[in-house]
Amino acid sequence: MSEKTMMIEGRNAVIEAFRSGRTIDKVLILDGCKDGPVQTIHREAKKTDTLIKYVKKERLDQISETGRHQGVIAFVAAYSYASVEDMLDAAAQKGEPPFLVLLDGIEDPHNLGSIIRTANQAGAHGVIIPKHRASGLTAVVAKASAGAINYTPVAKVTNLGKTIDELKEKGLWFVCGDMKGKSMYQSDLTGPIGIVIGNEGSGVSRLVREKCDILAGIPMRGNIDSLNASVAMGILAYEVVRQRMFGESSL
Repeated sequence: MSEKTMMIEGRNAVIEAFRSGRTIDKVLILDGCKDGPVQTIHREAKKTDTLIKYVKKERLDQISETGRHQGVIAFVAAYSYASVEDMLDAAAQKGEPPFLVLLDGIEDPHNLGSIIRTANQAGAHGVIIPKHRASGLTAVVAKASAGAINYTPVAKVTNLGKTIDELKEKGLWFVCGDMKGKSMYQSDLTGPIGIVIGNEGSGVSRLVREKCDILAGIPMRGNIDSLNASVAMGILAYEVVRQRMFGESSL
């Protein structure tokens, strides 16, 4: 299944998709279009906190498969999103301290799929992604996760920084993957924790990074000073696993 097969085109079709309860990642609307059906779509999108983007007709024409988009194209998630509370409940049911993965700006669906797969293997209770500047749960993500998307919940939030603040009130603390931070081997990664990973280019945004409790770096021995985001996440996640199994950091 391709990403294109997850599109819905046309005003009535998009309205019915919202009203039927389908999970929609984002809606593209013709810039300047404000008639009745479009206003209805706007209201339905706001109810579910769906991302709305206003674009030029050329953009819609380029994306459209049918040529009859009527100024509206919706992208439907291949899988439903969970809530952050679902993840905390899952941890409680297992009698484990929460272990979450938060992603800031991961736009490549292959990377997101790989991260979900690794999160599942490392025993994380869920993955949290932001509403903006991020890949949603497309068919490509599902395939790259190798089935893990069926077992590891993914939540989409409007504001990653606010979510971190709310989780801190529930006892979690946060470690940010940052090459300028101290070695992850010198960091205590036990207890209820969230690891925060940014994309390879810009990393974690300043506002999110400043909310983290620790900046943890991965020791590098080669000539290249960065890692693929999914690889960096995997290394940090398994240091969390190691410390949970064998104790705190190796100082």
